[in-house]
Amino acid sequence: MSEHTPHDPARDAAMRRALELAATCVDEQSGGPFGAVILRDGELIAEGQNRVTVSGDPTAHAEIVAIRRACEQLGTFSLEGCELFSSCEPCPMCLGAISWAHLDRLYFAASRHDAARAGFDDALFYAELAKPIEERALPTLQVLADEAWAPFAAWLANPDRTPY
Repeated sequence: MSEHTPHDPARDAAMRRALELAATCVDEQSGGPFGAVILRDGELIAEGQNRVTVSGDPTAHAEIVAIRRACEQLGTFSLEGCELFSSCEPCPMCLGAISWAHLDRLYFAASRHDAARAGFDDALFYAELAKPIEERALPTLQVLADEAWAPFAAWLANPDRTPY
């Protein structure tokens, strides 16, 4: 997506709602300046606002909140057929959640560079993910690797498992 993406009234309305949710967080001091909406076939399924500070939950980003609400609303962990509109380019955690939720498309307004100018710099996270484990800032060690396969083997052996 670029500045040259043609305008689409329905898409623009969904993004404006995400931006409105972000602005409300700022006005109400109820979270960071981030909002997200999820649509399916043009219908609003769920909305989310950043709730990190008010909930004490570092994972309560707008996209995560919207995904959780959409899954609850639809009664499923798969959001295939849905699109997410975020007021800002998602962080790596949210990108992971968006991928796990199998959303069909992601739209965003502000870039990660805009967020960095406001003090929300995800560059460290993007850089850390690209490094080998032993070079990351967070000391990370694999433990009991020889015992770790057992739960996966049990998963594969279960004919009643629900793939996701």
